[in-house]
Amino acid sequence: MRFNKFFALFLLLAALPFSSFAQGSGGLPDFTELVEKQGPAVVNISTVQVIRGRAQGMFSFPFDEDDPMFDLFRHFAPPGSGGKGGGKGGGKGGAPREFESRSLGSGFIVSADGYVLTNAHVIFDASEVIVKLTDKREFKAKIIGADKRTDVGLLKIEANNLPVVRLGNPDVLKVGEWVVAIGSPFGFDNSVTAGIVSAKGRSLPQENYVPFIQTDVAINPGNSGGPLFNMRGEVVGINSQIYSRSGGFMGISFSIPIDVAMEIQSQLRAHGKVSRGRIGIMIEEVTRDIADSLKLPKLAGALVNSLEKDGPAEKAGLAVGDVILGFNGKEVASSGDLPRIVGACRPGSKAVMQVWRNGATREIALTVGEMPGDDDENSAQNEGKESRSEARQVDRFGLAVVELSESAKKTLKIDHGLRIVEARGSAARASLQPGDVILALISQGSTVNLKTVAQFNQLLAQVGKNANITLLVRHGEFQTFVTLKPAGEGK
Repeated sequence: MRFNKFFALFLLLAALPFSSFAQGSGGLPDFTELVEKQGPAVVNISTVQVIRGRAQGMFSFPFDEDDPMFDLFRHFAPPGSGGKGGGKGGGKGGAPREFESRSLGSGFIVSADGYVLTNAHVIFDASEVIVKLTDKREFKAKIIGADKRTDVGLLKIEANNLPVVRLGNPDVLKVGEWVVAIGSPFGFDNSVTAGIVSAKGRSLPQENYVPFIQTDVAINPGNSGGPLFNMRGEVVGINSQIYSRSGGFMGISFSIPIDVAMEIQSQLRAHGKVSRGRIGIMIEEVTRDIADSLKLPKLAGALVNSLEKDGPAEKAGLAVGDVILGFNGKEVASSGDLPRIVGACRPGSKAVMQVWRNGATREIALTVGEMPGDDDENSAQNEGKESRSEARQVDRFGLAVVELSESAKKTLKIDHGLRIVEARGSAARASLQPGDVILALISQGSTVNLKTVAQFNQLLAQVGKNANITLLVRHGEFQTFVTLKPAGEGK
């Protein structure tokens, strides 16, 4: 009797439609409906960039442009070495010329009247941009704006009643969720690839304003600027970068969350540029050793390691060694959170920071400044060498330091600090080296500026025999906190 019941259940399951069974058991998803409905809103973008320069130092052909061999070899030339029809301006021996560099990318339509989102690097400095739809229509696009910091670009084509993507909420996207990319890898229009969300809120080097979505969706050259869809057919990101040692896809790709992109495009549409807040500080991650030195109750926040002179933060009373735990009511869980939070603030607006200092939390109010359009900064080179005889060996940490001369302080634009003349043991393992300048030491939970060797030694004498020390060190134009272990530790 039991066998008959089991057999009847088996027949019932076998009779169910396969799609229902697959859906109930978490089988592989079907992307066909998503692609059919959302694919028409994805576009191919081709650009032409005119590069002006001299032929000297660039790839050159061993024959003139009117030579029959020129047409054969120009297709195999390195990027930027000449385009269709070669260069303009003629002449040999390094004469001025113009070269055409062509590239491909992807994008998607966000409004029926012709606004198209893509990556800034796809369209930046392009002299001509062509947008091709899936119905084979082509339009010459106008560049509304491009924001290099987030890699978001906005185009406009003259058309109406265009298919438009649906926008989703990246905040509800879950790690492990299926996602789909549509784009033009290597120029193959409307190619579809799929994968899962590998991580969220990913920070990348030199990319402080985007909490990237990491996926394992296959992304290749030409996919840049294309949409990343969730399984509801909503765009949750713009495909922007890949991690690769070969130049091709290696299983790790990154997308800009669509909410970040839409905020950027609204500013580009209204003003043609993006305004960001800034407070004039340099920060770094709070490590476990630094948290212990500062007596932080938990590992969180952004550690301030330098302040811009007369910048918003310095004027408000922020100090080196402070840990910013919150900004305008938003938690700063890690250092990567702060640039995005501050950048989203309107320049000129008032803000309140929650700061950890001297073992307690306090609030500091300030007025948000505006991020300049160009971040290039110049710094003075270190100069001057102090006499080695003035140095005193700090046995526990392998440091030998001397006081800075007045000329060195003037060159470095600082009024205190000790120069390292020898680094051994723990100091060497922490990558400290002669020429680095120790600006401060964290003592008893507070940051103390260093002015003399005697002061430094006195502070070290107050540190327990087996305790670590945390130093604020300047290396070239950069400053960072470094934790050193006493001799015999951490080997």
